[in-house]
Amino acid sequence: MLKFLSRTVVAMGLASLPGVAHAELDAATALEVLKRNDCTKCHSIQKSKNGPSYTKVSQKYKGDAQAEEKLFKHLTSNPKVKLADGTEENHKKTDFDNNDQLKDFIRWILSL
Repeated sequence: MLKFLSRTVVAMGLASLPGVAHAELDAATALEVLKRNDCTKCHSIQKSKNGPSYTKVSQKYKGDAQAEEKLFKHLTSNPKVKLADGTEENHKKTDFDNNDQLKDFIRWILSL
């Protein structure tokens, strides 16, 4: 039930967000990618879990001209990340169909 609610909240959030980048990455594709990569295990749109919320990530990079490049590197390598409980683990490398789709996803995050 919790997984269903998480997916529904993510899909509703993705579907309701304005912006050009959002239009390029439709909610169904984003949801499938989030699900396939287990992103919602540690992240959500507005609430921090073991990892920061997507809105917190967006706030962190607000005004940073290299934000897209930094997030691209983070999502395509396996960097060590510190979790909310203080433990560390390697961040899972994302599995996008192509780099353009990943860049659209990064722009979506930064638009929050």
